[in-house]
Formats: sequence, structure tokens, C-alpha cells
Amino acid sequence: MILAGDIGGTKTVLSLLEEDKSGRLICLKEQVFLSQQFLAFNDVLDVFLPKDHSINSACFGIAGPIINQRCQTTNLPWLLEAESLKTKFHGAQVKLLNDLEAMALGMLHLSENELLELNPNGETEIGNIAVIAPGTGLGQALLFWDGNTHQPIATEGGHTDFAPVNKNQDFLLDYLRAIFPDHVSYERILSGDGFSHLYDFICAMKIAEPSIFVPQANDVVDRNAIISQLGIEGADKACVETLRLFVEILGAETGNLTLKSLSTGGVFIGGGICPKIVTALQDGVFIDAFKAKGRFNTLLDKVSIKLSLNPRTPLLGAINYFSR
Repeated sequence: MILAGDIGGTKTVLSLLEEDKSGRLICLKEQVFLSQQFLAFNDVLDVFLPKDHSINSACFGIAGPIINQRCQTTNLPWLLEAESLKTKFHGAQVKLLNDLEAMALGMLHLSENELLELNPNGETEIGNIAVIAPGTGLGQALLFWDGNTHQPIATEGGHTDFAPVNKNQDFLLDYLRAIFPDHVSYERILSGDGFSHLYDFICAMKIAEPSIFVPQANDVVDRNAIISQLGIEGADKACVETLRLFVEILGAETGNLTLKSLSTGGVFIGGGICPKIVTALQDGVFIDAFKAKGRFNTLLDKVSIKLSLNPRTPLLGAINYFSR
């Protein structure tokens, strides 16, 4: 049997599969767990796995850095070690992946109807692929083309320095430095909490008046979701401007990642935010910011940018890791 998992600070998804006679993978069981309800990952496994299980291979995508096949999860007290899991599974193959590595691999297993092209001029080519995923944080990864296949490479690129590209973004950087004096990263903007930071900036700069529909930052409701939804609906000017600025900065950083990795094979966008703001990604602001790289505008004009519409993408990467 094959065990695969997508392990995050909020939820953990586990899937148990086996191959039929034709080699097709059949899902025997799949379950979602609230991660914070468990003190250790082994506790989740003990609930999920049948008593008579016989695991041949196990792969897990984990929200946290993987060092020597060992991971102390970022937002949980869990420690995962490949060697310990091999012992638990009686010598099975075990691989720990960063969650963005798993997502990157999962992108290669999506069907065309699970991907939405965002660049009208995009052309599919063979080469390196960049992966960017705004969600709770900002994930970034690469798929390096070695001449035969794509190899996943984990990064912590979401924590690199935010670089303004116009005067309004210069003001934004100054504003955010007052909140985060040690370091202003792209993740402070291109994540769920980023909507609140951008909205407060828009209001502080008097670009738009505060919305009567947006609660204060200390309220228990999901303020970020309200801001993005009102922006998509066009129901409030401050929220519309917030969403436009989010999309503009996302386009610029996606272009940066593409140039740094020379991703002529294209870009995949994952994470939980972008499928909810599709119309904003298609109105021209994103692609204009993506291509605005001076002498490299022509190169970026032809790069395919595909948005994943499948929330199981990281799990698919873990499922298919050993069958590559």
C-alpha cells in the first residue's frame, strides 16, 4: 500500500492507496484531520491507519523546512523523521518533502481542465518551471528540468525582501517598515494577512475611505476574506484598491521568480487565495506587472502561467512521488 500526506498547521490530509492489476492507483481511504488536535504526527497515523496495514512507500508534503529528511513543523509541535517512520512502517520507502515541493510535483499530474491559463500569449515549452502559492503564507518552489524529467527544488523565496516597483509601492514599503522594522518580506503582502496590511495602507494613505463592511483587525471574523470578497464584487472602493494592489505585486513577484529560475517551461500558481480571485487575475493588472521587466519583457510575454484549480495538488505530488 501507498501512504501519502499533505501536512499543514491547520489541517492534515492522509490518503491510503494501492495499485490494481493494471497499475492504476486506487484510493482505499482518505481523511482530513485538524492538526492542532494532535500532539504528534504518530497520533494521527494511529487513528488513520488500519491495524493490519502493510505500507510499501510513504511520502509526505510538510509545511516546514526539510533538513536531512527531518522536519520540525513551523506551526505545530510535530517532529517528523524519515528514519523513524521507516522503522514504524517496517522498512518501507519514506520521503519527506516541503509542502511546496509536493505541490510542484502535483502540478505535473493535473489535467488540462484543472488548470487555467492566465497569459493570453503563453506558449508551452520544455524547461524549468516556477511555482508560487499565496495562501496562509507565500510558498515558492522550482521544478528543475534535468533534460529528462522535472526535479522539485524547495525554496523559502516568500521571505525575500519586498521590492517596490512604483511610487505607490514605495509608500507601502515605508508603511510596512513601521509595522515590521526588522524585515518586510513578500509574504507580509502576498498571503491571507496581506489583505489586511494592504487595506489598512489604502485607508491610511486616504486612497479610499474605510469600508463600513470591514471589521477592525482584532475582531474574530475573517477580515481578510471579507476584504478580498468585497474587492472581487466591486462593492467597496477600499477593497477594490486593496485587491488591485495585491494582484499587481503578485504579478511582479511571479515575474521575479520566473527570471531568477529562467522558467521557460512556465509558471504554476497554487495556494488557496488565487482560485478565489480569478477575475482580478484576468483583468490585465497581473500580466502587465508580470511582464514589466524592461529588456526581458519580450521573453516573459510568451511564458505560460497556469493557475491550479485543484486543492488536492500537494497531495497528488506526494501520492506520485515514488512513481516518477
